[in-house]
Amino acid sequence: MPSHVLVAANRGPLSYALSDDGELTARRGGGGLVSGLSAALAGRPEALWVCAALGDGDREAVRRGVSEPGVRMLDVPEQVYADAYNGIANSVLWFVHHHLYDIPTEPVFDAEFRRRWQAYEAYNLAFAEALAAEAAPGAAVLVQDYQLALVPGLLRERRPDLRIGHFTHTPWADPAYFRVLPAEVRERLLWGMLGADRLGFHTEGWAELFRRCAGPERLGRTAVAAYPLGVDGEELRRLAHRPEVDDRLAGLRAEVGGRRTVVRVDRTELSKNIVRGLLAYRELLVERPEWRGRVVHLASAYPSRQDLAVYRAYTERVAELAREINEEFGTADWQPVLVSVQDDFARSLAAYRMADVALVNPVRDGMNLVAKEIPVVSEAGCALVLSREAGAFPELGEDAFAVNPYDVSETAAALHAALSLPDPERAERTKRLAAAATALPPEAWFLRQLEDLLG
Repeated sequence: MPSHVLVAANRGPLSYALSDDGELTARRGGGGLVSGLSAALAGRPEALWVCAALGDGDREAVRRGVSEPGVRMLDVPEQVYADAYNGIANSVLWFVHHHLYDIPTEPVFDAEFRRRWQAYEAYNLAFAEALAAEAAPGAAVLVQDYQLALVPGLLRERRPDLRIGHFTHTPWADPAYFRVLPAEVRERLLWGMLGADRLGFHTEGWAELFRRCAGPERLGRTAVAAYPLGVDGEELRRLAHRPEVDDRLAGLRAEVGGRRTVVRVDRTELSKNIVRGLLAYRELLVERPEWRGRVVHLASAYPSRQDLAVYRAYTERVAELAREINEEFGTADWQPVLVSVQDDFARSLAAYRMADVALVNPVRDGMNLVAKEIPVVSEAGCALVLSREAGAFPELGEDAFAVNPYDVSETAAALHAALSLPDPERAERTKRLAAAATALPPEAWFLRQLEDLLG
């Protein structure tokens, strides 16, 4: 049956695991966005989520014709997927939009890059063709993120009757940085995005950078707007008080021993700026020795994109620096940094609950939901040290300790101020931060875009 509301995303609402005996088991995807979109689509039998088969289990499910209602997985050839996802989306577009290149040596756009770009084109084409085949006349299609930047234009060619939206979860590059890309690639990306009726970004700042890259003469009928994604406070608090989280919390409290806590939870992603955060914490201990023995940095820094060499090196640098801080300042009864390298959601929520200070200092971030999640869950109130380059900053900055993410000394001073904040002011700030963080939870965020697209 043709679908009237379609979502397209690299990752779907579920994944399949393949056991040794050949049995397939489906499990729901995690994260607030997947949960919110799933909730928004749940009451719509005419809705469809189009996604990629990401692993062996997913691909086997597609080959066997196994599917869940409302989900269509695309079995893109493995090499095409690898070249499109790792070779272009994560190694080029992510770096451009987050301004991450080491410019004296990178990037290099050679014949190998152009071969991978062809895979990115093919990957986007697979989505466009599937959406064109599945969409009812006049249907609404909401495409998600930088992996699928070409889909709106490709889909518009095939189905001009559709209402097409695209949302970018990353920042958008400054025009000068965008010009790093080859001219034909810039042109193709803008053409693809401008095939949409509406483009969404987390902040007006990212939306304006896109407008400047495209130029007013090219925007035409495409509306560009900000939809700042928030968190579902009720659901997050429910998850944070499950028995397994209580168990992790008891363990962390035993390790911390009643000391103040500085909490961060991130993937070891280059843009998250974990290394400078650790350097700032070390400078805090050097310049403010009164905090020695009185504070613990709970850092969840679980590995990300380890198939890329630069990420493996960064992950090792994070672990190495944490060891150096512990060796320099640690005592028989105090370990200054407690690092977790496991993707352990229960432990992260436990750390949220006991956070006195949240450190969120990305060099550039589309939103950063951690900055919104910790104030919602923190039990005793939480001071937020927040990068001005985080997408969450326009909403949260007034009640946060703002920092330049490159300025280690400023960040160390902000950590001291946050740790020293009187409890009544901490409580008031936390209340305001939590209210802002929950203003547009995922389901409402999605439905507002859908209403605007159809309206």
